[in-house]
Amino acid sequence: MWRNWLLLPRSFPRCLPRVSLWGEQTCGRMERAVVRCVPCEPKLTISFTLDGSRRQLLRDQTEGVGKALQRIASGVVKSQSKSKKSKKGPASGQPAEPAEPAVVLRYNGERVASDATNLDAWRDGAVLHVGEMKYRVERNPPTLVAAELPASLLAGFPVCPKLEIEFGELRDCVYRWFKEGPDRSWTEAGSDRVYKPSNSDVGLKIKLKVTPGDGSREGVARELVSAGAVEAGPGGCTFDNRHAYTCKVTDESTLRVVTYNILADVYAQTEVARTVLYPYCAPYALDLDYRQNLIKKELSGYNADIICLQEVDKNVFADSLSPALDAFGMDGVFRIKDKQHEGLATYFRRSKLKLLSQHDVVFSEALTSDPLHSELLQKVSSNASLLEKVLKRSTTLQVTVLQALTDPTKQLCVANTHLYWHPKGGHIRLIHMDMALRHLHRLISTERPGASLLFFGDFNSSPSCGAFQLADQGSISHTHPDWTRTEVEEHCPMDLVSPFQLQSASGEPAYTNYVGGFHGCLDYIFLEPRALKVEQVIPMPSHQEVTTHQALPSVSHPSDHIALICDLKWK
Repeated sequence: MWRNWLLLPRSFPRCLPRVSLWGEQTCGRMERAVVRCVPCEPKLTISFTLDGSRRQLLRDQTEGVGKALQRIASGVVKSQSKSKKSKKGPASGQPAEPAEPAVVLRYNGERVASDATNLDAWRDGAVLHVGEMKYRVERNPPTLVAAELPASLLAGFPVCPKLEIEFGELRDCVYRWFKEGPDRSWTEAGSDRVYKPSNSDVGLKIKLKVTPGDGSREGVARELVSAGAVEAGPGGCTFDNRHAYTCKVTDESTLRVVTYNILADVYAQTEVARTVLYPYCAPYALDLDYRQNLIKKELSGYNADIICLQEVDKNVFADSLSPALDAFGMDGVFRIKDKQHEGLATYFRRSKLKLLSQHDVVFSEALTSDPLHSELLQKVSSNASLLEKVLKRSTTLQVTVLQALTDPTKQLCVANTHLYWHPKGGHIRLIHMDMALRHLHRLISTERPGASLLFFGDFNSSPSCGAFQLADQGSISHTHPDWTRTEVEEHCPMDLVSPFQLQSASGEPAYTNYVGGFHGCLDYIFLEPRALKVEQVIPMPSHQEVTTHQALPSVSHPSDHIALICDLKWK
């Protein structure tokens, strides 16, 4: 259907202003008629501008083009009639009905037959004639389908627009950044996909003009103006000194890997978080927009090849992190936790690695349905209270298999998890860790032989806990305290053996989680030393940096956890 038919003059002018690829108005050149035609969809869309009003027509692809052209002509007449009726008629009576304009589609100068289907008729290079107006047909040109600037802008922090393109690539787009002057004029300030405002931009709005492209064609430009002005940043952050060790992307023989619990907004915004968990943190520093500025700057500065994140809000993954990390050369996959609003995200550098497959597992489902865990299920089922608690947990293992682009024999099985948090849940974490290791061993031994395991996560386990020791030392006895450090009715001790020989690549830091009432080492990067060796562990922030604002999170650190970063060398 036609939408927004505006009032038209009695006759079509021979020359109207034209919006070019850059949005500049010129005269004497044809307007554009954009046709979106996708084979898997039954209809196509024809869009063009007439007298400053955007016109859009949705038609069946198999329909004869003559019907579409007639619909255009009828729409023009209808719009003109409405325009005339809204004005006073001449003294002699009612105004005459407007004549229907000639609407013709030509290709290579020849008129397209009216019985040609819309699918075949609307081709690149065809010319649509509406009265004396001419439109150049562009079929499936690069088009921005979503474009948005972040709500919060901080000086010194990257501004990464959310952009989605159809029939093109973001790397082929043209970007022009502007900053607002004191007289509300705009001064060009950059031409990269990401813009970093300076201190001199504080108090000013910024504008982005994006022209979509596909390497050979350019589409219609979009302009985005920030809702608010650039604000002053927090000054020094806990990760600034760490960036000195990660200022460049590693070479092909090395992988820089990161694990980080970024604190889900769904938890940070609760009343308990503001008054009990993090009462020392300024309220504005817990806001999502503020924390996302810090997280994006921190992650982009690590120049990592693999990033595994925990507590990632679903919307944060889609609307904030992925657009930002995509601009820095990374692709990502997301796994939401069952009945939760947050989950796990794994990102990888697309210039070095490619995604081969995904093998995620929900532990509560796998325990009862996967024969691999039948023996474990039998033991756990002997304790009804324990079985009920295990089946209530939404703990998930995200598994992504990656391959080095330069050497197909180098494959990585990248596991990412966030184990149960409760202080008395060590026995649950042991069961989940055992299941994770068995799942990963089966995958590597049967489907991806030769792949090397990297196991990331927030394991909620200190080095004295069973889950850490099972991974790091290879076995756990039924006498381990974690089996009995819980309610008596949930006791179910057992011996567990790991099928892997793993080591903690980042060692055992004094703490990776630092809040007002607790600090300890809960996060790890486990690797198989047969294929990879640790080349460098990026130093943790100093204790002074962590405690400048008492604890984490703070105005200079976005999470209650600290990222672990290692450089690993292929053997």
